[in-house]
Amino acid sequence: MDNKNLAQKAISLLDLTDLTDTCDDAAIEALCKRARTFYGNTAAVCVWPRFVAKARECLKGTTIRVATVVNFPHGGEDLFVTLAETELALADGADEIDLVIPYHAFMEGRRGFAETMVERVRAAVPAPTKLKTILETGELKDPALIRAAADMAIDAGADFIKTSTGKVAVNATPEAAEIMMEAIAESGKAVGFKPAGGVRTLDDAGTYLAIAAKYMGSDWATPETFRFGASGVLDALLAEIKGETAKAGEGY
Repeated sequence: MDNKNLAQKAISLLDLTDLTDTCDDAAIEALCKRARTFYGNTAAVCVWPRFVAKARECLKGTTIRVATVVNFPHGGEDLFVTLAETELALADGADEIDLVIPYHAFMEGRRGFAETMVERVRAAVPAPTKLKTILETGELKDPALIRAAADMAIDAGADFIKTSTGKVAVNATPEAAEIMMEAIAESGKAVGFKPAGGVRTLDDAGTYLAIAAKYMGSDWATPETFRFGASGVLDALLAEIKGETAKAGEGY
């Protein structure tokens, strides 16, 4: 696949994201406008829960999905608050829920607690709404712990496993992606993968798509099975398609 086709494919797999502290209605309007490009729409926009209804309004008449985050970004342990966030987001029209697992509890050996949260949120998220679980692999660090978290999330019913919040020092890495894709392949389940945080260039996108192809085949990555969580990469992808000087994007 040449670079222009790779860039266009990556756009179709993008969760265009604004999870900044300064986000407001005007920023959501701009985000939703950016999601509709001359070269195709992004798969989704990912926004704070309080902006789900606004994003839904802005994207009316398109196939772009609205994703939001719960238990974000710290992966807390209040199950009832997380369920309330989820239910409100669904009522406002969210198509996808990105749940941060309580990774501190998981690291401390309370893996059953983390599993229970995923299972309870899964039960609150009816199909076809997607549940994407954020493992925060840059904090888990240990490959064995990353694999255990991936296996847990898959077994608990996640539709996707996602590397990161984009809010910690180390976010998506190829090493974590390898571990997570291997877990998906070995599970035999229809589970997707989402690298998030630090995906800023076409080369970054190509690296993660190559890892997915290694485990699942070159045709596996579609919007139903693979997403990039990013805000800054879109400009670089568009520049590649238009033959302009590509700049590494900034942000999530």
